[in-house]
Amino acid sequence: MRGRTWAGAALVLGAQLPALWLAVAVEVYTSKEVVAVNGTNQRLKCTFSSSSPVSPQLSVTWNFQPEDLSSHEQVFYYLNGPYKPPSGRFKERVTWDGNIERKDVSIIIWNLQPTDNGTFTCQVTNGPDVYGTIGEVRLRVVQKVSFSEIHFLAVAIGSASVLMIIVVTVVIICRQRRKKAQEKRTEVAEAEL
Repeated sequence: MRGRTWAGAALVLGAQLPALWLAVAVEVYTSKEVVAVNGTNQRLKCTFSSSSPVSPQLSVTWNFQPEDLSSHEQVFYYLNGPYKPPSGRFKERVTWDGNIERKDVSIIIWNLQPTDNGTFTCQVTNGPDVYGTIGEVRLRVVQKVSFSEIHFLAVAIGSASVLMIIVVTVVIICRQRRKKAQEKRTEVAEAEL
């Protein structure tokens, strides 16, 4: 009989563990992809939600995986305050831009370079919520801004404006010529009378 009791308790506990795990998880939110121009600065936004209030043990880890899939590199760390990387490609090029109270753990990468192309991960633990999702942002550094919809709209509006000015100018010139022709005809008619 004791075996059945233990088996029943294990079955009940096993059924409740997934629900318990979901209740103590941290959800992390990031953009899927960010495109930035070479030499500029870019804010990598990362926010989180947690079933627990923000704790003093809250930690944030930002890592980087280059496109060539070489080894991961730590970009930034936060625990009771921000810690810049002591070495590596992001030394002196990354700053904290988050606000823990607003559940924002974003960073800024300065002076972007083509070698910064890759995937940045943002991981947050907020005890007792230690498990959860890891946010991923794919960064693409481009040489110049591509022709976007805004540029297309600006060209379309500019072209339409120039076309309207030309049409108005032609209409005014035609009216003036008609008026002068009308006046000449009136003068000729009066001279004949």
